[in-house]
Amino acid sequence: MSDCCSAPGLLPFEQAMQNMLSQITPVTETVNIAVDKAMNYILAEDISSPLNVPNHDNSAMDGYAFALESLAKSKTLTLVGRSMAGAPYEGKCEVGECIRIMTGAKMPSCCDSVEMQENVQANDEAITFLQDKKFGSHVRKAGEDIKVGQKVLPTGHKISAVDIGILASLGVSEVCVYRKLTVAVIATGDELKLPGQALSSGDIYESNSFVLRGMLEKLHVNVIDFGVIEDDFEAIKAAFISADEQADAVISSGGVSVGDADYTKTVLDDLGEIGFWKIAIKPGKPFAFGKLPNSVFFGLPGNPVSALVTFHQLALVALTKMQNSQPLKRTKLKVKCTSDLRKSPGRLDLQRGILTVSEQGENIVASTGAQGSGILSSLAQANCFIVLPSEKGSVSAGEIVEVQLFDEFIC
Repeated sequence: MSDCCSAPGLLPFEQAMQNMLSQITPVTETVNIAVDKAMNYILAEDISSPLNVPNHDNSAMDGYAFALESLAKSKTLTLVGRSMAGAPYEGKCEVGECIRIMTGAKMPSCCDSVEMQENVQANDEAITFLQDKKFGSHVRKAGEDIKVGQKVLPTGHKISAVDIGILASLGVSEVCVYRKLTVAVIATGDELKLPGQALSSGDIYESNSFVLRGMLEKLHVNVIDFGVIEDDFEAIKAAFISADEQADAVISSGGVSVGDADYTKTVLDDLGEIGFWKIAIKPGKPFAFGKLPNSVFFGLPGNPVSALVTFHQLALVALTKMQNSQPLKRTKLKVKCTSDLRKSPGRLDLQRGILTVSEQGENIVASTGAQGSGILSSLAQANCFIVLPSEKGSVSAGEIVEVQLFDEFIC
């Protein structure tokens, strides 16, 4: 038995993804930006190291630097100098001598090993080594972390806080990155009111744009929020024309179903070209993708869960490609399901789940409960999607299922 939405003619999810990505053109414009301002930008060129990191052999411990051959003759060496971070010892250390050295300080050229200060007995300049040592002990070699000429970060990499630290450690002050995308967000519906406004009979508070703006902020794009547009053909058309003139991508929520007041699809037909409409996914069947004169558009369903799921699974992947970013990597696991799950064959079903570890140390997943496309709390309670393939039917407790962990865009 199939559900009422599993009608023939729905575009399979994988085919919809391929269709959509084949029509996405990444941005090409680049800007040079200071490293300390580069967080979350996408690199437009490979970054290779101009130097070794560390750029000289240095000590991994506070202690004493020496030549290992010195200990073959005597366990007591004579202290002849000090090497500090930023103030290296430039003199010569003869056989039978040692240098006081601090963590990170440059190794004297005549020394090859370090002993930590806890393992020696110091009596003025007489330093007695209490343990046998191996050649190169506690020495960080030049280039041990990064070698000169080594590719450190590739084109398409999204710059993180750690990356900024790495770039700074290489002396890189500026990087070439792709410009930020601009994304327009439009919500449609006469029944929608913004938080703070009074509700009349039949009204609801609009939430989709708030969720989308939060996720887009994590994607690091410029967002133009058009607010709520009434269910009026001319008003929606004017909003889309304005959005298309300003943005690389236009995202709408609502108005792509088959109701009498669902004008968005009609407007898109009038202004641009719809690549596809209605896909075999649950929740989120009435998802539309296509092109406007200057931008691409993603028509999300109005129901909150459907809007988030289709944005996360489809639009977000496309926007990442538009950024010139490396493809999103999503963590999937095979785990035991502890809940009975209702499903009819025909559509890819992304049910909301809670992944935990059992008392036996086994990964298990349970349903969050009711899976209606309007139940946003089912996502708030979840930490993963339970991914049920289109051909799959209902699941009995104890079966193995695939889960996709929530990523930074949802968490």
